[in-house]
Amino acid sequence: MAKLDWTPLVPLSVLLAVAAIAVLALAFAVLARRPGTVMRAVALAALLAALGNPSFVTEERDRLKDVVALVVDRSGSQRLGGREAQTEKVKAEIEKRIASMPALELRVIEATDRDESGSALFAALERGLSDVPPERIAGALMITDGQVHDIPAAASALGFRAPVHALVTGHPGERDRRIELIDAPRYGIVGKDQTIRLRVRETGGDNAPVRLSAAVDGRPVGERRVRPGETVRLPVRIEHGGPNVVELSVDAAPGELTELNNKAVVTIEGIRDKLKVLLVSGRPHSGERTWRNMLKSDAAVDLVHFTILRPPEKQDGTPINELSLIAFPTRELFETKIKEFDLIIFDRYANQSILPAVYFANIVRYVREGGAVLVAAGPEFRNRQGLAGTPLAAVMPAEPDGNVIEEAFRTTLTDAGKRHPVTRGLPGSESEPPAWGEWLRHVSATVRTGTPVLAGADNKPMLILSREGKGRVALLLSDHAWLWAREFRGGGPHLDLLRRTGHWLMKEPDLEEEALRARAASGRLLIERQTMADSPKPVVVSGPSGHERTATPVAVGPGLWRTEVDVEEMGLHRVRDGDLTAFASIGPPNPREYREVVSATEPLTAITEATGGSARRVSRSEGDEPRVPSIVTLRNAGRFAGTDYIGLRDTEAYSVRGVGVWSVFLGITGLALLAASLLLAWLAEAGFRRRTERG
Repeated sequence: MAKLDWTPLVPLSVLLAVAAIAVLALAFAVLARRPGTVMRAVALAALLAALGNPSFVTEERDRLKDVVALVVDRSGSQRLGGREAQTEKVKAEIEKRIASMPALELRVIEATDRDESGSALFAALERGLSDVPPERIAGALMITDGQVHDIPAAASALGFRAPVHALVTGHPGERDRRIELIDAPRYGIVGKDQTIRLRVRETGGDNAPVRLSAAVDGRPVGERRVRPGETVRLPVRIEHGGPNVVELSVDAAPGELTELNNKAVVTIEGIRDKLKVLLVSGRPHSGERTWRNMLKSDAAVDLVHFTILRPPEKQDGTPINELSLIAFPTRELFETKIKEFDLIIFDRYANQSILPAVYFANIVRYVREGGAVLVAAGPEFRNRQGLAGTPLAAVMPAEPDGNVIEEAFRTTLTDAGKRHPVTRGLPGSESEPPAWGEWLRHVSATVRTGTPVLAGADNKPMLILSREGKGRVALLLSDHAWLWAREFRGGGPHLDLLRRTGHWLMKEPDLEEEALRARAASGRLLIERQTMADSPKPVVVSGPSGHERTATPVAVGPGLWRTEVDVEEMGLHRVRDGDLTAFASIGPPNPREYREVVSATEPLTAITEATGGSARRVSRSEGDEPRVPSIVTLRNAGRFAGTDYIGLRDTEAYSVRGVGVWSVFLGITGLALLAASLLLAWLAEAGFRRRTERG
């Protein structure tokens, strides 16, 4: 192919100036009727052309193949209703036809939905064609169900000028029922209700009322009849701190595409508003301030503290109105308001006849109904004059044997204590014996129930944790925890120990001895098993579709095992180990990919028509074999689609293999043209003068 090219020998401004001067000179010559004006014009034109340096350029070209992108939707909704089989058949047919068109190069791009963005076909298209010049792109074909979540607002955002065609799988008349979350709280106060707002959506149904069920941590909490499209307000009671997994479900519709979106999961983090603690000190002593400082330093604790300063044996007849002491409100605390407390602590309390037996019976009932009691025992606990001589002994995990050991000793972890979450990993316990300071007093007792987690003098149990009915009791057989707080002989982790004990008593989920936890991280399921047994059993993992598999946790420390599981499905996953069940939601609580699963051409119609393409179904009814229209290439067409064909742009792209250049006004040719024009102008003027002289 040859074409004329200009490469001026002087700057364009100089060339224009010379041209302007030439035009003025010729205009003067015309007005003056000078002879040879035409030939002078030819000479000036030749001069300007020479300065413009025209040349004929010839190119040797090789035709390049036009690139066609085939985007295959591999999202979750494409696995429904036989769409996978349709997709494979359409893909194979397109590959066959493009292979028979030598001017086209097919590039297959797979688009998945492994993140929360849903079906991102246009992002996949951009990545797949990132190395292709826009002028070589003949078009894009998309095999999808039409539910695409990253459709650009305008065709100009595509980055190329070529048609986009959508071949939609599925068939008309599909049916689906789903839950749509409108408002789902992330946090809630323990013991109070949180409201979830939702609605049931139905496509292709009769909108008859359906049953909506709710479960919290796998435990059913209620159901109701709701009408599709109606906004529902569902109150949920937050039962405990930590994750409260709420599972919502509606009954399946006959013949619907999938039941995966008939469920929705909401995880509400339970937060305790205030922990109300009652601390009763039997007498002033060095460790009293340790308890008070620890409890007051926690902003989440509402502390009520009483110290008994005048036991009955110190009555000296002083009139009550002359005493500056506050009367101990026994009836208010231990009868009318006892259930308001999350924890009751008896610190060196002796049976001083201040609390009658009926109040101790109330405390026993409070424990068995879910309350918590911690006893920090001193020398008064050794005999029947202490709490062991009250009805509270019915829930005490140990019975004193009458001995008090008054000597220096170091506390150690028992075998159970090394596994128990209250004492496992206490700072300083890494060495043997632990790098803790000494205590100086230990009340000897015989364990009746519960688990000793700390040992004291002569390896006797010192901290015992016990469950009684629905409640819990902890017994610390020493009043010298304050020595750790005072850094006596190195001190120790008194805050960690006492806080963990208190939180275990108040049923903190992280401190449960037998616990199964699951959480999602980077598309994987992380499973943690906490147990006092020598080893756990394999856990059973079930996905949203009901598919089950087993996983075996691996030990990562005493009493703690973990494992990771790859997951393919987004939604709620259950992990079971006997009576323990954990839940984890992979992906968003209302997955975008399953909000709309009914196939449709409408979402893609605007963008495909804006590019000159089309959106059409490959099957007209259920069971039909998919049909692919004819594929043709068109040049300079405004519309690339018809009723029975889809068109691709013929880009006429090529590569240049060689270039030949022939300059018109350079060398002998240019000199001859210029000389000839000047000679003719001179001859014309000379002839004119001779005629004038004869006349």
